[in-house]
Amino acid sequence: MASCNKLNFLLFFLTIFTTTAAGAFYSGVNPFKGLSLFLKGIPFSFTLMAILLAHEMGHYIISKRHKIRVTLPYFIPAPPPPIFPFIIGTFGAFIKMQSPMKDRKSLLDVGVAGPLIGVVISIPVLIVGLRLSEIRVLPEPKGAMLLGESILFSLLAKITLGDLPEHHHIVLHSVAFAGWIGLLVTSLNLIPIGQLDGGHISYALLGEKWYGKVCKFTFAILLIFGLLGLLGSSGLVRFIGWQGWLMWAALLYILGLKHPQPQDFWTPLDRTRKGLGILAMLVFFLTFTPVPIAIS
Repeated sequence: MASCNKLNFLLFFLTIFTTTAAGAFYSGVNPFKGLSLFLKGIPFSFTLMAILLAHEMGHYIISKRHKIRVTLPYFIPAPPPPIFPFIIGTFGAFIKMQSPMKDRKSLLDVGVAGPLIGVVISIPVLIVGLRLSEIRVLPEPKGAMLLGESILFSLLAKITLGDLPEHHHIVLHSVAFAGWIGLLVTSLNLIPIGQLDGGHISYALLGEKWYGKVCKFTFAILLIFGLLGLLGSSGLVRFIGWQGWLMWAALLYILGLKHPQPQDFWTPLDRTRKGLGILAMLVFFLTFTPVPIAIS
């Protein structure tokens, strides 16, 4: 246990280092040319790590409440830019379940805890970050990275900044960028497939038969969106087609689309937990971004 905890903390601090380097890069400086330049990545790093940590600790605390054996979060560091462009210094984080789920109640509780806490943290972070962001007239030069907007992001941007004049764009502050990533991570985790949080929630809500149908339908949609991304960026395709969904679908297929049955599957969910499950699915639709990243 002690050695395992050492690994958790080592990965955590390594990920702080890589996300800080990535944050400095996205702030327009080379983090490896001096400590002062490296430290410019702290606002992005600390904000993003706080969102990811809150998400994973939500799972961890609820798992402990249900007496489910679970590890501390494992953070996954990633090489920062410019080694790998468009990488944010981490591939995310996860906790490992070491005992099976007892019933649908615990399955749903663990599933909703991370995404709901994550989005609750991301919303005020985005509001603050948007207030720190700049609004500029930009011609969208060729090769520029454009970030997609979910319904929730668009709503928060309109509330915070109002309607933008034509040809004006938001240049996100690093804190806002971390909040945008928080919404994206929430939506990806809520996809109702396999061992994702959305898979836990939909299985607990719908049962094995209907979960299987929803899982297959969702997987087919990911494939369609991914294939549309290969066709180009004209017309409706530019709003829903993204090649990255093919990679995401392949990863989910490798990890497995089926969901293991909890020990007690027959005890139904109470009304409160059904409401939480529906709320989580609503959050999925509000945070889902069909084309997260595009190159103009």
